[in-house]
Amino acid sequence: MLSIVSYITIIGWVISYVIYSGKTDKSSLEKFHLKQSLGLGLIGFIYGILTQVIAAIVPSIAMILSLVNILFFVLWIIGIINASKEEEKELPVIGSLFVDKFDFIK
Repeated sequence: MLSIVSYITIIGWVISYVIYSGKTDKSSLEKFHLKQSLGLGLIGFIYGILTQVIAAIVPSIAMILSLVNILFFVLWIIGIINASKEEEKELPVIGSLFVDKFDFIK
């Protein structure tokens, strides 16, 4: 359940992380999805900032850049589906970037 909640906004991620940190028997599934959802959130946040900056400079390409947000939505849905099936499947395209990152999640 924590795996699914970790994908639902930053508040859901923080709640999942706090509960996970307090556990004595930590699940590798929860750890995996905490890393995947944090990575997806950070990449989405950084992309949003870059999109705003580029759109302010070149407004004509703002619509094209904002279409990539659909990709983030699809990745978010895939992450939730994988978590609900209790599978440790990486998110397509960006999931492999986060498998060995975020060492504070133990």
